[in-house]
Amino acid sequence: MIAPPAEMATAIAMALPGGIVESVEGAAEGLQRLRRRAFDVVVTSPSTSVTEDLALLEEARRIRPGLSLIVLAPRATPEEIIASLRNKVFACLGPPHEPSEVAGLARQAMEATDWRNGIEVMSATRDWISLRLSCRLMNAERLLLFLREFRSDVPEEDREAVMLAFREILLNALEHGARFDADKVIEISAVRTARAIVYYVHDPGPGFSLGEIAHAAAADPERGPLELQDERHARGLRPGGFGILLAQKVVDELFYSERGNEVILIKHTDRGHS
Repeated sequence: MIAPPAEMATAIAMALPGGIVESVEGAAEGLQRLRRRAFDVVVTSPSTSVTEDLALLEEARRIRPGLSLIVLAPRATPEEIIASLRNKVFACLGPPHEPSEVAGLARQAMEATDWRNGIEVMSATRDWISLRLSCRLMNAERLLLFLREFRSDVPEEDREAVMLAFREILLNALEHGARFDADKVIEISAVRTARAIVYYVHDPGPGFSLGEIAHAAAADPERGPLELQDERHARGLRPGGFGILLAQKVVDELFYSERGNEVILIKHTDRGHS
C-alpha cells in the first residue's frame, strides 16, 4: 500500500494490521517504490488532479498490472469521473476525505477479487452516462461513490436526496431482482437535464407488483415496522423493506414499468446547470 502522508496513512495502517503502508512525496517517488516492492493499492493525494492521478495509474500499471487505485479528488468533473471508470479506478472520492472512510476503501481494495469488470461504461457524456453493473454489493457501493462525484455540479441538497433514493432502488435491484448473482447485470443510466436529475435502473429479475408484495413497506405504508420485519424474516429476507417508500418520499417522481423490473427516478432541481 502506498498512501498520502500523515493522518491518512495512519488511518489506513490501522485498518490493515499486518499490511505494509508507506507514504511518498510525489508520483516519481511512488513509481520508484512500486519498482522495488509489489504494492497492491495506491491512494492518491487530494492535492493532485484526477487527470494527474490517471496518468500515474497508466505508468504504475506498467510496473504492477494488478494495482488498484483510489483517487482522492480535490474536485472531479463529469469527464474525469467517466475517465476514472473507463480506466478501472477502484474508487474516486471527493472532499471531505475522512480518514476512516478512505481506510475502509483501502481495505476493500486490498481484499477485493475479480472487481475490474464490475462496472462497465456503455456510453457516456457529461450529461448522460449508461452503465452495466455486475450484481455484487461491493460494485454497487463503488458505483454510488462514482455517481455522487459525477453530479458534484448539482446543489448538495438535491444531490443527496436523489442519491439516497437511487441507493435504495439499486439495493432492491441487487437483492430482489438479481439475488446478488454476480453473473447477472443491472443496467443503469444517469441523466442531467436543465431542470432535473434522472436515474434509470433495469434489473434482470422477473419484476413485481407493489400491491402483491406483503414484505415491502410501499405496498402498505400503514403497517408497523415490527410487523413488516416479521414478514421479511419469515420470507428469509434481510431487515428492511422501506427502500421503495423512502425513494418515493425523497424524489419528485418515481415510475415502475409494467413488469416492475425497470425504475425511473426524477428529482427536479429547477435551477439550471451550475
